[in-house]
Amino acid sequence: MSEIRKTTGGAVRGLVADGVASFLGVPYAAAPVGERRFARPEPARWDGERDATTHGPTAPQLPTRPGMPDLSPITGPGWVPGDDYLTADVRTPDTGAAGLPVMVFVHGGAFTLGASRASAYDGTRLAREGAVVVTVNYRLGVPGFAAIPGVVANRGLRDQIAALQWVRDNAAAFGGDPDRITVFGESAGALSIADLLAATPPGLVRRAVVQSGGGSHLLAPVQAAVTTRALADGLGVDPGGLVDVSDEDLVAAVGGLAMNPPDLAVQGLRDPLMDLAPLGPVIDGDLLDGQPVDALAAGAAADVDLLVGANAAEMALYTMIGEAVGLPAPDDEVLRAAVARLHPDPDRVIDAYRSAKRGATPAELHDAIRTDYMFAVPTRRLADAHTGRTWRYEFAWGSGDRLGACHGRELPFVFDVVDRVDTGAFAIPDSEETRALAARMRTAWVAFARDGDPGWPAYEADRPTTRRFDVTDTDVDAPDGPERDLWDGVR
Repeated sequence: MSEIRKTTGGAVRGLVADGVASFLGVPYAAAPVGERRFARPEPARWDGERDATTHGPTAPQLPTRPGMPDLSPITGPGWVPGDDYLTADVRTPDTGAAGLPVMVFVHGGAFTLGASRASAYDGTRLAREGAVVVTVNYRLGVPGFAAIPGVVANRGLRDQIAALQWVRDNAAAFGGDPDRITVFGESAGALSIADLLAATPPGLVRRAVVQSGGGSHLLAPVQAAVTTRALADGLGVDPGGLVDVSDEDLVAAVGGLAMNPPDLAVQGLRDPLMDLAPLGPVIDGDLLDGQPVDALAAGAAADVDLLVGANAAEMALYTMIGEAVGLPAPDDEVLRAAVARLHPDPDRVIDAYRSAKRGATPAELHDAIRTDYMFAVPTRRLADAHTGRTWRYEFAWGSGDRLGACHGRELPFVFDVVDRVDTGAFAIPDSEETRALAARMRTAWVAFARDGDPGWPAYEADRPTTRRFDVTDTDVDAPDGPERDLWDGVR
């Protein structure tokens, strides 16, 4: 059965199935082509009734390399060409309702890949729990995040803000409450949300969920300039000339940087993205004038409820990817060199993690230290800095296999799709155990969006409660071992 709703851009026709109405590929901004390709997003307008029954195009992005693990459940189908890709997928349990909480998901993908239409992001069950669920695309790679002279910066972030403004203006058309918007995201999406907490106009969002992110990962202008120069040199143009290069050539150039990233440890700075992404949001003096964690500590987003967390074994995913491309397991020399890029006293760090039994081999220590530097410690910093209501979690399921609670593995549980989609390389079995955990996480996320309470005590300085999601969920206080204290003051 089809259903038609009117939005600020025009009418859209979606489908109703199994009690949920879906409107797919709805533009929240005009197609980023021509003069709009590297400009601020502009509102979308169309005449007549737009078909919103099928997925639309995706942002230009890197293809999956042959032999790589199948991460398509969270990265999507890759580049599906087409101009209109600044779109939202909307799922609602009742278009005739009023005041439903609204959940807006920002996908990850190292700022260079991903799509709202990835199978793990099907919001049907979140919608059945009583929320309007919106997943959004945004500009990626060079069009989204390269710092180019004479061009407005952080275009991908500006797309996300435009999407949130579109959601606010159209929430009621889908049964949602425009004053009860929760933005949530993972990985690059989570880093984006931390940025948005510092940059988004007050009142645009009521709550936020940061999954495997942090608020101290912005590139300094000098670091962004290194990547821009490397891209320009590889393409044989001046940095400003990147705006005239085709999408195909820009994607290829980003692929080259992903395989051989430029050294962003310049002028005494550390690489805040730890070589995991060649591009990312930058301190631009306009949208962002410093690290979000500092803005939150100064009171930014104090009226936004925050749920923040990370996975217990984030870097296990990257280890699997490294094995797929033939990288050897780190030895003692590689371990020390890697830690030296992150901390001024690498030997002390390695000894502390070994003493804390965070790993017996150099490879295990390598994963544990990098997990903490990139994800766990920034999560704690963000929770500690936020002056508003805060909750914290840790995803720990999967300790019985090689991936464990790796980066991104919580996503099929949050969306409760473990029994509905092929989870690819994540290899999550469809079992009574996994279905039960998925139901608990889905319920917690929707409860947070609805009431501002995910179901466990808030995180406070004198009681730093953290919900640990596993076969059996537990609440723990002070979950951070003393080895993590070594990162205090180190970014």
